[in-house]
Amino acid sequence: MQRSCLVGISIAALLLSCGVQTASARPVHAPSRHEAKAGAPERRAREAKGPYYVDFRARTAASWGHAFVWYGKTSERAVDVAGLTPAGDTLAYMIGYFTFVPSETGASYGDLDPDYLTASYRVYLNEADAKRVFAYIKKLQADSPVWNAETANCTSFIGSIAEFMGLKTPVRWTRPEDYVNQLRDMNGGRQIVRLAAEQ
Repeated sequence: MQRSCLVGISIAALLLSCGVQTASARPVHAPSRHEAKAGAPERRAREAKGPYYVDFRARTAASWGHAFVWYGKTSERAVDVAGLTPAGDTLAYMIGYFTFVPSETGASYGDLDPDYLTASYRVYLNEADAKRVFAYIKKLQADSPVWNAETANCTSFIGSIAEFMGLKTPVRWTRPEDYVNQLRDMNGGRQIVRLAAEQ
């Protein structure tokens, strides 16, 4: 009896050392040509979205929050940021509820920190459309010298970009987080944008 047990254990050890796999063992190998092809449609679907993007974003802030966009090339980690904020400190923000104050249109504190993010809606563009949209964003930044809580605010700024891209937009007096979520919902969550032909 002892001999048969020892023989059984020895055979099991020999089989394992020779590479025979048990039912629970999982082989580690490079994917076969068939398996690689199976992943191709998923890669093509991602690439079909477009190599460029605009990401409409909202984040927390000391007051209502802030809306802004990230934009760039999907294959690159670097992003460009555009948004409309009052230039300066809290005083400029408070005055901006009553009159126009000087603005800033680049990245502001918290725009690059994922911990502050409250909403995001990303759409993809082909290269030709991205060039037009990115040029429009730069022009909008140059043409937005002032900020005002009622008329020239962060949601109206990103709304102008969305309208240029042919998206439906919510009213600009909506909280930034709600604005971005409504923007996504109003457009059915579509991820691919094609601009109309230039007139």
